[in-house]
Amino acid sequence: MIIMVNEGDAMITETNAVNFRQNLGEMLNQVQYRHDSVMINKDGKPVAVLIDARLFERIRRMQGRFDALCQRIEAGFSQVPESTGMAEIEAAVAQERRESSISAEDH
Repeated sequence: MIIMVNEGDAMITETNAVNFRQNLGEMLNQVQYRHDSVMINKDGKPVAVLIDARLFERIRRMQGRFDALCQRIEAGFSQVPESTGMAEIEAAVAQERRESSISAEDH
């Protein structure tokens, strides 16, 4: 089974592993020339995604920057007890949810 989902300008094709193997050349063309993505499911669960090489490189660069940012945040808050940090995060999330629900009611 193939399911196609439009995500902005690119399409995401969902397929099972058997269909992916049978149509590998066609799916490689989709990714290479149309910059679409192919999500491969096995037993009904996503196991892999085929994306174009440019997008993969962008993801790798972003992952490196994200990891560095996480390390900086962790170092900056290393003296804060975990329970205090979690309480502050939960309070911020609750506040954002309250503000979002009020904003939604106004529209």
